[in-house]
Amino acid sequence: MSSIADPIAGPPVAEAKAAQAEAAAPAITLAPAGERELRLDLFRGLALWLIFIDHLPTNILTWFTIRNYGFSDATEIFIFISGYTAAFVYGRAMQDAGFVIATARILRRVWQIYVAQVFLFTIFLAEISYVATRFENPLYTEEMGIMDFLKQPDVTIVQALLLRFRPVNMDILPLYIVLMLFLPLILALMRWKPDVTLALSVLLYAVTWQFDLYLSAYPNGVWAFNPFAWQLLFVFGAWCALGGARRMSRILSSPLTMSICIAYLVAAFYVTLTWYVPQLGHIMPKRIEQWIYPINKTDLDVLRFAHFLALAALTVRFLPRDWPALKSPWLRPLILCGQHSLEIFCLGVFLAFAGHFVLAEMSGGAALHALISVCGILIMWGMAWIISWYKNSADKGASRTRSTGGNADMAGGGA
Repeated sequence: MSSIADPIAGPPVAEAKAAQAEAAAPAITLAPAGERELRLDLFRGLALWLIFIDHLPTNILTWFTIRNYGFSDATEIFIFISGYTAAFVYGRAMQDAGFVIATARILRRVWQIYVAQVFLFTIFLAEISYVATRFENPLYTEEMGIMDFLKQPDVTIVQALLLRFRPVNMDILPLYIVLMLFLPLILALMRWKPDVTLALSVLLYAVTWQFDLYLSAYPNGVWAFNPFAWQLLFVFGAWCALGGARRMSRILSSPLTMSICIAYLVAAFYVTLTWYVPQLGHIMPKRIEQWIYPINKTDLDVLRFAHFLALAALTVRFLPRDWPALKSPWLRPLILCGQHSLEIFCLGVFLAFAGHFVLAEMSGGAALHALISVCGILIMWGMAWIISWYKNSADKGASRTRSTGGNADMAGGGA
């Protein structure tokens, strides 16, 4: 099986039909029999681990997350793969069952994510309130962004249900909910003209920057992840899943493309290095500094988007679909977490505050920081294993449900 980056050579006439059939397949595919695309699970699991580590206070493992070596971070990975897998699963459902049935399935998935957000919000509030009261430290409520809830719980609850009030570290799921709500329209446009759909997404992104479009948050400010901007990454993932990756295969196979990607990643690494080693800052021209700063995460700065594209291009170039290590037990924990991303993300948010509390109350130095990070990752892995065991062994109807539902796990969780 060829990867997205394999060169497409001109075949002999006798092999033309076979080559055309292979070229027609998406670069990252899910086999009809239900075989998973493990690369997607691997990197979604990696994104979940990185998000958890980044939500903890700075520690040793923090220096292993990608945000310290370039402009983008785990959020870009998560949103892109979410768009890719959602389009693959529900795009096939739309083709097989029609627009109405596919939309119903998407809305059911939106409801599941929304319920997860509400439950996570409730548990998160209880966790913070208990710690703040038990240890007589009201600073936790202010630091985690729930002070407004304690002042006006009736108003704040309503705003939380409307996704306008979100404590610290609870911004990704509301963004995902909004993007999934528009997935039926995105898929319908993709079936009509995929390239036009992507162009419209780029246009909306440009208009967002030009006219400062945003969604307001409660009690003030804006969404930490602006859906008007971040939709570009989600739509781009959907476009890749529905044939765009195949059409880009020649470009991604080009040595020139690889050289540009490497050069950009090296430049981005140098810029981030100046954040931690100020002595290097004088080497960078002031005009470039004025042009690149601030690198806006809320509106998905173009430098962040380009950095993610460069990372993705190199990844698919050197990581083929049949990479033997994907079957390795060493990568199994990451893959398991990626296969149950909704549950593991919610668990990660809970564990991040628990780790933050332990680190704030105890002085254990770097060793304790590393221990908390590793324990959190092990707990996430253990929970993913339990969920996987339940779905594959305890739930006798799981395989039948997945076979008729288009493998909904690919879209981030169970059906």
